[in-house]
Amino acid sequence: MERATFAAGCFWGIEYKLGKIPGVTATAVGYEGGHIDQPTYKQVCTDRTGHAEVVQLEFDPAKVSYETLVRKFFEIHDPTTLNRQGPDYGSQYRSAIFFHSPQQKDVAEKVKADLNRSKFGGGIVTHIVAAMTFWPAEEYHQKYAEKHPGHHCALD
Repeated sequence: MERATFAAGCFWGIEYKLGKIPGVTATAVGYEGGHIDQPTYKQVCTDRTGHAEVVQLEFDPAKVSYETLVRKFFEIHDPTTLNRQGPDYGSQYRSAIFFHSPQQKDVAEKVKADLNRSKFGGGIVTHIVAAMTFWPAEEYHQKYAEKHPGHHCALD
């Protein structure tokens, strides 16, 4: 199994959409990329911790490639809006890929460059950075879409 970590705005929506891909075996939402330990949702929402709302996936590379996950990530959100997805704004809603290996970094950069040329006209603002400490979000955020059918999220 491998891990992949993505930030694309509301973590409820990205967990729901990426978690449905065959080969993804587990998901967890949380916070990554900030400067305080064990952040809470309330702290992250202040836009002062530096964390992004993220989903961390566990996936079977024999069933789904990392490239497939990266391409789906770019498909399900607008990677051209800086620190914003739909009505959600602030750096916690930024577009980012947190890579877990040099191979993941290479794939993410290649896909981003390909899409920048072919689809987005050079406007992608997605950050590609090394994975940092993943802090799981509070339990009520985990699998939120499954617990609350009809939830509202910019990625629905």
